[in-house]
Amino acid sequence: MSAEAAAHANYRSTALGSSFYLGMRTLPPVQRKAIFQIYSFCRQVDDIADSDEPRERRLAALQQWRDHIDALYQGVPPPRLKDYVASVTTFGLKRENFLTIIDGMEMDVLQDIRAPKMATLDLYCDRVASAVGRMSVRVFGLSEEDGIALAHHLGRALQLTNILRDIDEDAGLGRLYIPRESLDHAGITSSDPHKVIADKALAKACAPLAQRATMHFAESDEIMNRNPRRVVRAPIIMSKYYRAILDRLLLRGFSAPREPVRVTNLTKLAILFRYAFM
Repeated sequence: MSAEAAAHANYRSTALGSSFYLGMRTLPPVQRKAIFQIYSFCRQVDDIADSDEPRERRLAALQQWRDHIDALYQGVPPPRLKDYVASVTTFGLKRENFLTIIDGMEMDVLQDIRAPKMATLDLYCDRVASAVGRMSVRVFGLSEEDGIALAHHLGRALQLTNILRDIDEDAGLGRLYIPRESLDHAGITSSDPHKVIADKALAKACAPLAQRATMHFAESDEIMNRNPRRVVRAPIIMSKYYRAILDRLLLRGFSAPREPVRVTNLTKLAILFRYAFM
């Protein structure tokens, strides 16, 4: 197996467990490789942020990634980024978006995020999700204006859905992404993740985030509906998959005890067959 084929297989393997995998698979080979690479980068820096290494080691590892991204754009890519050169050149991927994603991961490392202000949460969503979208829409082939708008809305819709889905898992990491304003709205004064997720008013605190996610899904749908289906096929599949998660969360509710919410393989296949061949 050539080095290029081995690298592609590794990106594919990394993406296999992703909620976005089915959407990625619908892309032509060159676009698919680029999206796999973007996902692989995101996965690696996210793993650093979520690891149990001391904060200073995680910060150093993220700084190394910054240095490697800088080297990539200076024409001297390190070994792990050499095969990114073609994708960066072909699709005009911007250095600033790679660095913005690292900045978002660093927010989780500098301190455990607990009940941030809504503006801080929105900045976090922009960095860890919408910045990924700003690279991805270039690969998909959207126009600059619609691409930036789709990245803004769909990135936030997906990240807010993640936050609502992963409340218990995040609390286990000492994190609480529900914003202070939503907690105040529900009459919850604590910022302790374990106390908040056990509070009977949690559902009221989650409602504004669910409403915000729903709004962003609607805005992203409007953008995708006015673009050629061949261009937005992959993001539509990603969107429908995550909208199914949000719908199930709302149906289940947020009162303890909370059963994990998953989308069945049958539902995934139904989404794929409905939207992959449009």
